[in-house]
Amino acid sequence: MAKVLLLNGSPRPQGCTAEALREMEVVLRQEGLETELIQVGSKSIRGCVACGRCAQLGRCVFEDLVNETAPKLREAAGLVVGSPVYYGSPNGSLLAFLDRLFYSSSFSKHMKVGAAVVSCRRGGNSASFDVLNKYFTISGMPVASSTYWNQVHGFSAEDVRKDLEGLQTLRNLARNMAFLIRAIAAEEARAGLPQVERGQFTSFPDGK
Repeated sequence: MAKVLLLNGSPRPQGCTAEALREMEVVLRQEGLETELIQVGSKSIRGCVACGRCAQLGRCVFEDLVNETAPKLREAAGLVVGSPVYYGSPNGSLLAFLDRLFYSSSFSKHMKVGAAVVSCRRGGNSASFDVLNKYFTISGMPVASSTYWNQVHGFSAEDVRKDLEGLQTLRNLARNMAFLIRAIAAEEARAGLPQVERGQFTSFPDGK
């Protein structure tokens, strides 16, 4: 059974972001997918220190939730990243986690399906949504879309439950994500995944 990882980037495991992710989780399971929710935002996650050790180790030099999550992501067919909005951007702990997870893990994320979910009281959702999607698009991960941007509004989980359009958007997102996962799996079985070229690295050390 294909699996989807859901990351809660909020420090509140029962808050607005969790409520949004739960809405998706119910539908993903209805669609026949296994799910696992990982609480990230309440953990102490340090940022990348650019030591380069991951190139030799195949994992981050810091042994924490990043290295615990990496093998789960390797086996997963999809990844949902949820975050509250802080000053027009995702939670800093979540961004530190994602920087290290994506950079230090040596396995390909090509054709894993990604989706970002953001939660705010009033503003900042679109900017945060854009930041999170960039982790997917740099990794060859198709980005699942919905009938609106994947966002909910509210100051509490109870408020989010009143955001009927937001919850509808997340249910549609989950169905689209499940469809993409099934479609990619079927095409991989039929013809394999798209070829990925490597080796070219544009740099201008001489300033030319």
